[in-house]
Amino acid sequence: MAGGGSLSHEKIKRGAASKRKKMKRVGFVLDMTPLVDITFLLLTFFMFTTTMATPQVMEMSIPPEITEHVEVKESELLTILVDDDANLFWFIGNDPAEQLKLKDVAGIAARENLRPEVLNKLITALKVSDEAPYGLVVNILDELNLAEMAIISEISKDTDETGQPLKRLRRFTIAKYEDADREKLIEEGLINGDNSSD
Repeated sequence: MAGGGSLSHEKIKRGAASKRKKMKRVGFVLDMTPLVDITFLLLTFFMFTTTMATPQVMEMSIPPEITEHVEVKESELLTILVDDDANLFWFIGNDPAEQLKLKDVAGIAARENLRPEVLNKLITALKVSDEAPYGLVVNILDELNLAEMAIISEISKDTDETGQPLKRLRRFTIAKYEDADREKLIEEGLINGDNSSD
């Protein structure tokens, strides 16, 4: 055929023999500096808006410390002793002490507080040795608080002069385990003179 063109459909092979120039890839650079600012803003936002874990604290209302001498009837004083060896004892007034187990603290406290003659008048004194473990003292306080629920439940069944349910008048103190307390336990044969229990 006349003409200078070719009708062949042969593909031109690409490769080493190809004279086409390869396209250069353009490098992409991302500036991370603004993202650092945003990260710190988000971090600050979540720190201030997240509810922090509140520590588990036992709330307990204790009257203010009184340094003056207060007269107390012996029949209205329940004493719980914790000695150097973490043994528990209890007694009313100057009565002989009895050994006490932790699981029985709430029951004795409730029973003694609900006696009709000392209802809403009994003072509980917890006397703790400096050598006693802290965890034991916390457990005793927990037991005394459990006793309070039973005491309040019973007291609220009665009414005062105005017809309102009686309110609980809790009297509680924490004191130091003194030499006199140790001597009492020794005299009654509950502990040995070397502070170890029988």
